[in-house]
Amino acid sequence: MKLENKVAIVTGGGQGIGRAISGAFCREGAAVVIAEVDEEAGEEAASEIARAGGRCIFIRTDVSDEDSVKNMITAARAAFGGLHILCNNAGIFDGGSIYTTDMATWDRVIAVNLRGAYMCAKYAAPVMRDGGGGVIINIASTRALMSEPDTEPYSASKGGILALTHALAISLGRDGIRVNAISPGWIDVTGWKKKSARRPAVLTPQDHAQHPVGRVGRPEDVARACVFLASDDAGFITGANLVVDGGMTVKMIYV
Repeated sequence: MKLENKVAIVTGGGQGIGRAISGAFCREGAAVVIAEVDEEAGEEAASEIARAGGRCIFIRTDVSDEDSVKNMITAARAAFGGLHILCNNAGIFDGGSIYTTDMATWDRVIAVNLRGAYMCAKYAAPVMRDGGGGVIINIASTRALMSEPDTEPYSASKGGILALTHALAISLGRDGIRVNAISPGWIDVTGWKKKSARRPAVLTPQDHAQHPVGRVGRPEDVARACVFLASDDAGFITGANLVVDGGMTVKMIYV
């Protein structure tokens, strides 16, 4: 029970990687707040975790809205008495050709993925400081390090997450708050969506073969990394970016 008696918030915790993180934190003894904009996903995930014996609640949250974030932090503290761990996982992917994508798309992606992470940290940090310290984990992406065409808003937001991570680590270190990032690679989340959106995975042998470890990633891979960074086992780690991608970004490919 690496996180016993801890209180954690997981933004975007109702589906995909966030859902796996929420469950993993609960299994390690934490009380978890799923901060999720999708009510169906948030309620479903919280109920599922609670049935398995975890302490978990859902608070509807739009991380791009300042009042929503402030209300979520207040409600989380009221529910569980404090806050020790924040996992900034909420994110959206949108893009298209730079020639045709409108600026509203750019603004929305940056608002959710980057501004949202900053606001959650901004309002969580005083609660952590007053409680003696804490941990912030920002979910970035290998898209912060490498790109495919037509991904500028998403890639920029995730690059910003890495810069935000080391800046927060320096600013908040004096208050006993460690801040790290995880950059997932190709993670198959099809089995971790809300039930109404769940579909069978469609993966080929070639998909798996692109990874030196021999398979595409799973949400559990990222969740285990989050548990490590949130725990005392990582007490001497801050400002770091842990790449969880099965080795894909370091593999040289010749066409």
